[in-house]
Amino acid sequence: MSKTPFNADDGPQCSVSVLRLGHRLVRDTRMSTHSGLVARAFGATEILMTGADEDDTIRSIERVNSRWGGDFRISYSKSWKEVVKNWEGVIVHLTMYGQNLDLAIPKIKESVRRFKDRKLLVIIGSEKVPAEIYSMANFNVAVGSQPHSEVAALAIFLDRFFRGKELYSSFPRAKIRIRPSEREKKIEFGN
Repeated sequence: MSKTPFNADDGPQCSVSVLRLGHRLVRDTRMSTHSGLVARAFGATEILMTGADEDDTIRSIERVNSRWGGDFRISYSKSWKEVVKNWEGVIVHLTMYGQNLDLAIPKIKESVRRFKDRKLLVIIGSEKVPAEIYSMANFNVAVGSQPHSEVAALAIFLDRFFRGKELYSSFPRAKIRIRPSEREKKIEFGN
């Protein structure tokens, strides 16, 4: 199975981009890096960063790409608004104030099928999300209704969207690969 574009649920091929809103220097470096790593590992084709651009986040993810392979892209945009306004595809905003994930996924997939290029933009925040995002998104989707990490929300959303198939993707040009090793230790249960 090729990494990109990814076939979601026996439906049309789909290219998923992640928009990371409002990256802040120092404070968000680790979370933004983890957002990129999760996006890459869970089937997205790219992550677009907005906010501060003068740290090592982009280079860190590029180094992972060069060692672990794949066609994942990472880039910076000064304006999230321009990215969203110019997006030609479906836009999903992950928020705990949205529609339940399980109810939204079938609707999102059907909407993606209707677009010629089969593109999906998934928006995740870091700082307070601008109110405009809620009206600009086609879907506001909740991964639970409790405070949680945007990285966790992204992983769960992508896993549900691709139905777990993304976990078996191959990454071309990998210099490093993990060879799975089954090692079971017997568990003894007491009385």
